[in-house]
Amino acid sequence: MNRLFQFFLVGSVLVMGSCADDTEELTPIILDETPYVMYYGELPPPTIADDNPLTEQGVKLGKMLFYDTKMSNDGTMSCGSCHRQKHAFSDTNTLSIGVRGLPGKRQAMAIVNMAWNGNEFFWDGRAHLLRDQSILPIQDELEMDETLDNVVSKLSAELVYKKQFIRAFGSSEITSYKISLALEQFMNSLVSHNSKYDQYLRGDLTLSLSEERGRKLFFTEYNEFFPDDSGADCAHCHSPSNFENNKYLNNGLFTDAEITDNGREKVTGSVNDIGKMKVTTLRNIAVSFPYMHDGRFQTLEEVVDHYNSGIKGSGTLDPTLRNTMRTGLRLDATDKSDLVSFLKTLTDDDFLTNPDFSDPNQ
Repeated sequence: MNRLFQFFLVGSVLVMGSCADDTEELTPIILDETPYVMYYGELPPPTIADDNPLTEQGVKLGKMLFYDTKMSNDGTMSCGSCHRQKHAFSDTNTLSIGVRGLPGKRQAMAIVNMAWNGNEFFWDGRAHLLRDQSILPIQDELEMDETLDNVVSKLSAELVYKKQFIRAFGSSEITSYKISLALEQFMNSLVSHNSKYDQYLRGDLTLSLSEERGRKLFFTEYNEFFPDDSGADCAHCHSPSNFENNKYLNNGLFTDAEITDNGREKVTGSVNDIGKMKVTTLRNIAVSFPYMHDGRFQTLEEVVDHYNSGIKGSGTLDPTLRNTMRTGLRLDATDKSDLVSFLKTLTDDDFLTNPDFSDPNQ
């Protein structure tokens, strides 16, 4: 009797499992245009391209692609390899190492609040749209060193991707353009808006004495003739609410003779842009080291020292920085410590741990 019952039970489970499999295969995969809901706190509404609105399925597909090592030549590297969430989707290596074991040419930029970026992408702005930027590292021989045709072939061989492309775009046909759109959607979904400073602005908490003093220094302009009223003048370039200014500037790292990376000039062809690089957001800056386009500074203290007394003159140096060269910012040790304390309030722990942004393979 017991054996008969066991046989019946096993048979029932097998039949039920078979029915479940059949049901899943029979269920049609269709386009799902359910909008993806972006949460951005007190930030102004983002600018999202009309031809690529964020959908739940599009963002999901972009996340799959972002963390998939099949995007690289040898299957060892994904976008997430050099853009790690705990470091605000940046790389703590001075220069990222690609699949050939060779270093890149510039420090990997953090991926934070891309939907508020209004002046193109990369340090020199050579990618007009985020979708353009998304597929260039795949093809760069110093990075992922793969062809888009090979990526399409690899993804097309997987049923899970064919189904997800249907959900996201209404067709199982996989193209490099659709890949770029999905990656754009996922990167636009990476929103940081709940740092300690954001909570302070909402009145949910107060800053420490050091953080508050650093805040005042950050937003107070430099004044050569009234030292007691002079500040660090950081907001000149890193203004709220996203702590950047959508510009390309020369921030005094080199003299004219020392410049070897012409930055923005490579894109525009204008000698007025020699040595200029994108002004990046300071959100989560404490965890996105090293700093500058060449990763020369490992700590925020080194960055503050540079602006305090290390500015070098060159023909395209930002005029506001040039104005500080005669005296420097005149920040003492306490000033510098307080300023760093404030910069650390821009860290958003929710952003750094949000499972919606995390590698699904870990």
